[in-house]
Amino acid sequence: MAIARRDLMAAAAGLALAGVASGRRVARAQGARVLRCAVGPFQPTAGDTRRAYEPFFRHVATALGATLDLTVTTDWAGIAVALGNGQVDLAWMGPWGYVLARERGGAEAIATVKYQGKPTYHAIIIARQGISLPRFPEDARGLSISFADAGSTSGWLIPHHWFATRGIDPRTYFRYRDGSSHAANVMAVATGQVDLATDFDRNLDAMIAAGRVRRDQMQVVWRSDPLPNDALAVRRDLDPAQARRISEAVLAIDESAAGRIMPANYTGWVAATPQTYALIEDAGRALGRLRGF
Repeated sequence: MAIARRDLMAAAAGLALAGVASGRRVARAQGARVLRCAVGPFQPTAGDTRRAYEPFFRHVATALGATLDLTVTTDWAGIAVALGNGQVDLAWMGPWGYVLARERGGAEAIATVKYQGKPTYHAIIIARQGISLPRFPEDARGLSISFADAGSTSGWLIPHHWFATRGIDPRTYFRYRDGSSHAANVMAVATGQVDLATDFDRNLDAMIAAGRVRRDQMQVVWRSDPLPNDALAVRRDLDPAQARRISEAVLAIDESAAGRIMPANYTGWVAATPQTYALIEDAGRALGRLRGF
């Protein structure tokens, strides 16, 4: 499903209302500079995401002597638009969301997060336990599948690209739907609402560890090559000195500090380079989702 223009505008407008207006009120009240931050829907609910990620952003804001204004988005496309349009200064976002923000508004990745010491992860497709799929995707034709929203790297872009390299259009090959969150996808498979769903290994492991689902409720039937982890990105016209200070503060976070201020299993950051997200860009171009840089 292509991202509808009105949906993107609504998402961006929501961020503007929640982030920019709120930030300005705080600034007037406290006389402090505001660091407008945003984070995507990494946790099952917006409240869960805020609780998990706010300490990190507060650490960065404090390092800059700024007041934090944090917006939690409910979809990946909205955060890409908001960062690309300069409605937030700093965003923790999925790789594809970052590439979209870069293409549309010149956003720049300054760091890539490490998870359990690694700056990479995998997209996966999970299936209901009990379905026999000795050959995937050949034996899965006609099954129901749920993709995440079109701004998701592992939940939409990478599996769509993988199917395309095999001459498969998932919209006709499966009983297709998209637009779900990763958590909703996992729950849909675990409860038998769908046969297959896209996800990423970090999310599935976290949901199992939290007791939200059991590993024996599903099986992983496909795993991607390693993908670059989430990007920490700044807007195009952010003051270079401020961007440098953010980068220095973030890259100084060691494993011990990460254990205090970052969500579970995140262990710090590495500097992003122009090549870090090249394979994501390539997949986007192959699917006709990018106009080019």
